[in-house]
Amino acid sequence: MLRPSTSIPRRGHGPLWRNPAVRALATQVILLIALVVVIGLLIHNTLINLDARGINTGFDFLDRRAGFPISQTLIQYTSDSTYGRTFVVGLLNTLLVSALGIVAATIIGFLVGIARLSPNWLLARLAACYVEIFRNIPLLLQILFWYFAVLRSLPSPRQSISLFDAFFFNVRGLIMPAPDTQPAFVAVWGALLAAIVATVGLVVYGRRRQAATGKALPSGRIGMVLIIGLPIVVYFLAGRPLSWSMPELGGFNFRGGMNVVPELLALWLALSIYTASFIAEIVRSGIQSVPGGQTEAARSLSLPGGLTLRKIVLPQAMRVIIPQMTSQYLNLIKNSSLATAIGYPDLVAVFAGTTLNQTGQSIEIIAMTMAVYLVISLLISLLMNIYNARVAIRER
Repeated sequence: MLRPSTSIPRRGHGPLWRNPAVRALATQVILLIALVVVIGLLIHNTLINLDARGINTGFDFLDRRAGFPISQTLIQYTSDSTYGRTFVVGLLNTLLVSALGIVAATIIGFLVGIARLSPNWLLARLAACYVEIFRNIPLLLQILFWYFAVLRSLPSPRQSISLFDAFFFNVRGLIMPAPDTQPAFVAVWGALLAAIVATVGLVVYGRRRQAATGKALPSGRIGMVLIIGLPIVVYFLAGRPLSWSMPELGGFNFRGGMNVVPELLALWLALSIYTASFIAEIVRSGIQSVPGGQTEAARSLSLPGGLTLRKIVLPQAMRVIIPQMTSQYLNLIKNSSLATAIGYPDLVAVFAGTTLNQTGQSIEIIAMTMAVYLVISLLISLLMNIYNARVAIRER
């Protein structure tokens, strides 16, 4: 009597084209080859067209003389400098306004975001008005407002608005005292760096000590004393190697001091205020994501409101705040390219604008400019992700 077999017949491998893994791999290889071929054809076609129009390619133009001045430079620059130096000047100006904007937007955004949750009715409504007004007006209009309606309406240098006879506001910007350091001032910078390193070590030690014993160390106050006090002590020990160049009105303009051009002020104000309105909402949502029981438990222990916010609420809210704030930092850096509208000499204006028009090296210049913004964005994302991973709450 024949009985049915209880074993499952072994399935053969079959042809490769029926294997899903092989088909997926083959599809990806074909797509990659097609993408490379398309890019190669585009590059080949572009080079042929450039040769047909007599346009040279390459980066040799970076060594040629620029021949145009720049109103604000952080390094030595003249019209005899090269286009390569023009690139560096524009890059530094972009980094300057981006760094200033990130710092100011973060401070304003945190203050406004916390104020929106204040039990004070007037303060909360004022914060809400700030957010609704500035985040709903296009950034370009805000830049033009600060530049043309506010800063360009200031008086001439002779009728400058003076503050302590050291700071002068006029149509040409902000003129303020400029530091003039001597070689011995390097010791002060060294003391400041040592104080920062010591403060970081003190904060790490304080956290470990608190985790082990429960006793908090006032590392913040000690660190503040170190950062401020140590450089001052070294400054006097080194013979006060710092003097100030005070601005003085001579003729039709000021001489001496440091001049912050109105284009930088307008761009900085607009970027900071605009981005801060978004950061305020991020901070508010982050604080509201913390369960209310945390705050109620702190109140039951009679903890002050400021201490509850700083030690309990904000550390838990940061895991929600940081990823969204990273996007706002990236937006601020990219929005700084709107500086072209008011003539601030950032990377786009002096390199992707004037330099491109003079040399005609459009592909190289645009590629370098895009690469700069890409690298800056990736670095910001990397640093913020590292910080987010360090402050993230780890469940035990």
